[in-house]
Amino acid sequence: MPIYWAFLTYMLLRPGLENQEYSFMFPHLDKLIHFTIFFLLGFFFRLRFPKTSLLYFFLILVSYALLTEILQDIMKLGRSLEVLDAVADTLGLSFSYYIYNKYEKFQNRI
Repeated sequence: MPIYWAFLTYMLLRPGLENQEYSFMFPHLDKLIHFTIFFLLGFFFRLRFPKTSLLYFFLILVSYALLTEILQDIMKLGRSLEVLDAVADTLGLSFSYYIYNKYEKFQNRI
């Protein structure tokens, strides 16, 4: 968990690279990436801290998502604050909370 969190922080705050076009790219691919990495962060967080309440889960992880967006804008390293990135982050966290609850119910039935 700490390694993933450190890697995620580095990737979100590193200097922006020149936009290159690749064959697999499509519009808003970055939103899908944000959704996915925050889904994984939320799921791993719940695996590590399963007793965390919904309120604390969102306070900690949405604060982290907003902080990284704000720092991207403040640091001026080729990245900027994007509200849709924060929305994608929050949706990824919400979906991870839901999926983890389904996973936990499934585990309890076995």
